Amino acid sequence: MPIYEFAQNGITKLADTSFSTAGLHERRDLQRLLRERIEVIAPETLVIFEEFGDWEDSKRRIDLLAIDKTANLVVIELKRTEDGGHMELQALRYASMVSTMTFDRAAETFGEYLAKIGKKENDPRATILDFLGWDEPKHDEFAQDVRIVLASAEFSKELTTSVLWLNSHEVDIRCVRLKPYSIDGRLLVDVQQIIPPPEAADYQVQIREKKVKERQARISNVDFTRYDIQIEGEKYESQWKRNAIFLVCKRLCERGIKPEEISALFEWRSNRVWYYVDGIVDDSTFNARATEKALLDGPSFSDRRWFCAGDELVHADGKTYAFSNQWGGELWLKAMTRLKEKYPQFKIEFSTAW
Repeated sequence: MPIYEFAQNGITKLADTSFSTAGLHERRDLQRLLRERIEVIAPETLVIFEEFGDWEDSKRRIDLLAIDKTANLVVIELKRTEDGGHMELQALRYASMVSTMTFDRAAETFGEYLAKIGKKENDPRATILDFLGWDEPKHDEFAQDVRIVLASAEFSKELTTSVLWLNSHEVDIRCVRLKPYSIDGRLLVDVQQIIPPPEAADYQVQIREKKVKERQARISNVDFTRYDIQIEGEKYESQWKRNAIFLVCKRLCERGIKPEEISALFEWRSNRVWYYVDGIVDDSTFNARATEKALLDGPSFSDRRWFCAGDELVHADGKTYAFSNQWGGELWLKAMTRLKEKYPQFKIEFSTAW
């Protein structure tokens, strides 16, 4: 459908054009522009490599490799041709090739990409964890699926027929049309997801998410164990893991132990043990400043992921700290054991509640 310009003196149809006529090359221009604003064609994704081809006996390369908010890999293929060629078959090959990628390999790949684009100072592992909202890698949940996004000026009937069939067989593959128009020497692009159509996309996502949750429920072993803990002779019974370690760490801070000293015990958690803001503040001010800090320079902040109620905050050296409430998994035991061994003077004990 054409695009029209509405003005006081009438309606004018915009002249359609092509990327080649506009002088845009597939890799040098289109790919470069979209990698910086990938949300234009693939919302809520993080590009982790450009021209990815880490496999033997193949010169083929993925235009853009990304991950999405649900920790799936995303293969993004771009074409400036008029019909998209055979990009769906190519993308399927790529998807199968990267399907076994682990979290560690993804972080390593992302690090190589950051160095390539001049952002070597960024921590690839921490950036991915922050993007996913994880405090530590969840290896069983990473790359459970590979999504495909195809972006082209147009798609042939053969290609769209193939994609519709693949979607009906639970392959998450989407076609995004990038239709260029020319106006007064400027290039405008109409970006539309045509498969699946927007009105059906939400329903398809819900069905797919339901299946993902069912699979995750099968592979995950949710731990509902509670613990009795003791600090300086004071007992706290039947505590969730997150509450147990919080009570210990808060008591240590009240006794003069620095939050940074505690963080150093848990090197596997990077810098996600405490979230702090400057100044001695109450909970409402803390949340406002933490949100502002996240917008300015990160890392991200959500009050649901931190102990940041008024009586939960810790104050030290002119700063206010909130303790993470993300402490599931086997590493909780390692953390508690380290606290007990590091600070024997506080007589820390913990055992399963019965």
